[in-house]
Amino acid sequence: MASQSQGIQQLLQAEKRAAEKVADARKRKARRLKQAKEEAQMEVEQYRREREQEFQSKQQAAMGSQGNLSAEVEQATRHQVQGMQSSQQRNRERVLAQLLGMVCDVRPQVHPNYRITA
Repeated sequence: MASQSQGIQQLLQAEKRAAEKVADARKRKARRLKQAKEEAQMEVEQYRREREQEFQSKQQAAMGSQGNLSAEVEQATRHQVQGMQSSQQRNRERVLAQLLGMVCDVRPQVHPNYRITA
């Protein structure tokens, strides 16, 4: 009976050691998975930064030429507006006199399409 009890104890101890080994293996696996996930995340972040840097440089190159075009268009627009304002100042009195002359000098006359029916 003692040998059976001792055999059972050995089996229980072996089972306990096996359970500990399995638990340790699971912990190591979880650590490896976590470490792999962190490494993958760092690689993704590094790749994203590189692509963002590349995009920014391309965007800057494209926007740099557009920035010059924008400044040129804005300057041309300002020049045209100044030309229109100076033209308006030069012709203002003449246009007002012509307009007032037309409004104040009314010549009543019968419209050519009017038919007199008697």
